[in-house]
Amino acid sequence: MRIDKFLWCVRYFKTRSLATEVVKKNRVWVNEELAKPSKDVLVGDCIKLRKNQIFYEFEVLKIPSSRMGAKLVGLHIKDLTDKKQLEELKIRQTDQNYYRQKGEGRPTKKDRRELDDFMADFDDF
Repeated sequence: MRIDKFLWCVRYFKTRSLATEVVKKNRVWVNEELAKPSKDVLVGDCIKLRKNQIFYEFEVLKIPSSRMGAKLVGLHIKDLTDKKQLEELKIRQTDQNYYRQKGEGRPTKKDRRELDDFMADFDDF
């Protein structure tokens, strides 16, 4: 199975085209060698992947026939990612949430009007 299809099947990427793009950008290694999107993955291969500034590493246990549910991923790969890398990812996520909670974006027009009305009350003082 091709490396881009494999990464999509084991749910590291949402679409196969995203997986192909990452492989083309030289962010995936198979057995310590840079991979091209057409590189075949075999049982026992060690794959290293750079995603979100973290290096994920895993070993291929089985080749899936198609994309699978998240619960079945553990049957096909063995995660070898360093614990420090995962801790860094958690820290980055909490730092990002400190400044802006998920789902909060720019204020809507209604929010801006309410804020203007609120601030107008303080102008009277």
